[in-house]
Amino acid sequence: MRLLVLGGTGFVGGATVTEAVRRGWSVTVFNRGMHGTVPSGVHRLRGDRTAPDGLAALAGGEWDVAVDTWDGAPRAAGDAARALVDAVGHYVYVSSGSVYTDQAAAGLHEDSPVVDADPGSVDGDYPQLKAGAERAVREVFGQRALVARAGLILGPGEDIGRLPWWLRRVERGGDVLAPAPADLPVQYVDVRDLAAWMLDAGTRKVGGTFNAVGRPAQTTMGELLDACVAATGADARLRWTDPASILAAGVQPWCDLPIWLPRGHPYRGLLEQDVTRAQAAGLTCRPVAETVGETWRWLREVGAVPPRAGRPQRSSIGLDPTVEAAVLAA
Repeated sequence: MRLLVLGGTGFVGGATVTEAVRRGWSVTVFNRGMHGTVPSGVHRLRGDRTAPDGLAALAGGEWDVAVDTWDGAPRAAGDAARALVDAVGHYVYVSSGSVYTDQAAAGLHEDSPVVDADPGSVDGDYPQLKAGAERAVREVFGQRALVARAGLILGPGEDIGRLPWWLRRVERGGDVLAPAPADLPVQYVDVRDLAAWMLDAGTRKVGGTFNAVGRPAQTTMGELLDACVAATGADARLRWTDPASILAAGVQPWCDLPIWLPRGHPYRGLLEQDVTRAQAAGLTCRPVAETVGETWRWLREVGAVPPRAGRPQRSSIGLDPTVEAAVLAA
């Protein structure tokens, strides 16, 4: 199989390239060449899709499957799709569950309302950019397009730092502020499972839109943090604390305490999506202990979370130790 990855050096794109190389596919990546590296044997084309003639390097190529991780202007997503419509057999666009209008609702499915977005737009917030790009790709490829609305993505290579922050915090040991209840469900997908599924679906020419995330309640905050303790081997004590006390101290879910979205949160529905369609199309997710353990091994090898390809590095992930200590003391 011949694969083209638009991007290819970031979190999801890098995992997709790695999986395709493992399968023995012929792999080409297209990006600006400013971030990251690619495995040996991968052909790298350079170009900036937002610049005049920025897609010229793609001319003359032919691929069975393309995977596009673009999260910028929808117009640029459409330009790339139009440039490749006769050169690619099946097009996979990596979108996000953030496109849904009511992100607090449980059971969001692929036909739930999404934010209003223009496929020809050059700006917007993250949900609008992703929703607009979805439309742009569908307008060009129709049923030859698969839109993968990914949810929370974890695993080796994570360039946001959610799971890496918890691992480093647990590594420090001592009393660790853990948001109760321990059985609060967490829905996520391991990046390697997402990549493998997208390649499988692309090979089978599966079209349509899918919530590309693991099943609801596939793990819990307790299981995830226990896995962090086990992986690091740290002398850490999880102090399960009432969420009302945590919120009253000004601690922000998702940012200060990554991965955590308490019940009643405006974005809670992003961890409770319906994945019936994706499961029927073969998406599965490995156990959380494997995801956590292999993320820890990777993190120890690289030392720090890598910069995000093409986007500013987030600096607000994780809780200030003094704030944590104050909440625990209270």
